[in-house]
Amino acid sequence: MLRLAIALLVLSLLFAIFGFSGIAASFAGAAKLLFYVFIVLFVIAAIAGVLKGKSPVV
Repeated sequence: MLRLAIALLVLSLLFAIFGFSGIAASFAGAAKLLFYVFIVLFVIAAIAGVLKGKSPVV
């Protein structure tokens, strides 16, 4: 999911460079939404890992 957020961010920057501001804003909004969803899921997984007592796999 983080890869998708980064890809959408790169696409929004690319569209912004070429002047497609409406499309760039849409992609930037989607990238921002996916990034926040990723952060929330990461925090939930980290809390669940701490509560279970398992050490993280590196």
